[in-house]
Amino acid sequence: MATSLPVRPNIVMFPFMSKGHTIPLLHLARLLVNRGTIVTLFTTKANHPFISHFLKTCQHGGSISIIDLPFPSDIEGVPQGIESTDKLPSIKLFLQFVVATKLMQPHFEQSLSKLSNVICIVSDGFLSWTLASASKFGIPRFSFYGMGGYASAVSRDVGLKLSGPTSDDEPIPVPRFPWIKVTRNDFDEPFNQREPSGQFMDFVMETRIATVNSYGMIMNTFYELEPLFLDYLNHETKPKPWCVGPLCLADSPAVFTGQKPEWIRWLDQKLATGTSVLYVAFGSQAEISTQQMEAVSKGLEESEINFLWVVRKCDKNILDDLEKRVGDRGMIVKEWVNQMEILKHESVNGFVSHCGWNSVLESICSKVPILAWPMMAEQPLNAKMVVEEIKIGLRVETCDGSVKGFVKSDGLKKMIKELMEGEKGKEVRKKVKEVGVAAKEAMAYGGSSWRTLNELIKEVQSVGNNGKHVGEV
Repeated sequence: MATSLPVRPNIVMFPFMSKGHTIPLLHLARLLVNRGTIVTLFTTKANHPFISHFLKTCQHGGSISIIDLPFPSDIEGVPQGIESTDKLPSIKLFLQFVVATKLMQPHFEQSLSKLSNVICIVSDGFLSWTLASASKFGIPRFSFYGMGGYASAVSRDVGLKLSGPTSDDEPIPVPRFPWIKVTRNDFDEPFNQREPSGQFMDFVMETRIATVNSYGMIMNTFYELEPLFLDYLNHETKPKPWCVGPLCLADSPAVFTGQKPEWIRWLDQKLATGTSVLYVAFGSQAEISTQQMEAVSKGLEESEINFLWVVRKCDKNILDDLEKRVGDRGMIVKEWVNQMEILKHESVNGFVSHCGWNSVLESICSKVPILAWPMMAEQPLNAKMVVEEIKIGLRVETCDGSVKGFVKSDGLKKMIKELMEGEKGKEVRKKVKEVGVAAKEAMAYGGSSWRTLNELIKEVQSVGNNGKHVGEV
């Protein structure tokens, strides 16, 4: 008599349409299918090819399926066909873009109603409207933000005190963590305003309310990295944070079946000659002035350090001139790259970074020290953590000493030399190797993040739909 196989639990995932938000959840999807679940990923038609290529879905034997939803058209200021924030003409269009995603809700619910054995929904925190969909079908929702515990805890503890100081550079008390010194300049709009208001603040409040009312919050971090701050979040905030990272360690080492990318071949050449390389990247969202890019170019040139610079947007003349002046000592890449492939390359020994949380974790896991240059969002707080709390990096010097001040070429040159060749550079290089080992242990069998993910799956299975079709009442 034939016996039927047990039905595997289905976890729905809905990343926000931005590579920095999507990639960690794709790593999580891999981890989940390795623990015996299946994963249904929601995205849009334009984002499907990237996700499909990244996952190499066929390797998972059908364990990950992708459902495309129609993306809203006629968004004011957003060209037709652009369905990811890293392709927006300007990050100033972010609010229109994210608000428009609400129009996807009916299509999401229609597809959701056809799925079986869904035990939870993991939604990017920016897609706050998925809470209503999850509640409609009685499915636990987890909110995912690409932030660490330090930035989350400090932001919460500072809270409304941001309205107090008259000066943007005046210290603000952080009661639970008094050794941390922050100012209004360490926060991005609208939080650096005395009385935050407007459409963006409304959006922020929507996401916070949805998160507070969710079953849990998935965090891309590990307990050993920031225990004080995660303990604070566990005791002082809702919902419960589940630390399952660093998710980038779910990625298998790159195996190049065809020709290696040009930049990897260039790094191979540097390694063969025993040359150390500085990696430079400011993420896909930051918008940097032409004057500042010229200073970066000059600082890299005058540092006499070999460098690989990944650029999103820049005046072509600046880049062409730099390439001519430095020759084979530098390489400039103007397309998307797999950053972990670069950071893990044995020739790379330093990273000039905007301190986006993904980049911080990737640097830790690759054991590469950081020269912190925060640009936006919670990056100034991440930079403080990197430099002052876990001491795995140095910080660029601004000409006026402020958080968001201009970085001159000679100041950049000085700090690059210090990171790559100086005594302080040796200290942070030693420290990041120690933290990198702890990250790997957290994700390994029996580690803190490994156990947390197992507990999460077990818990949602016990409170889920008990195998019902989602559309059943």
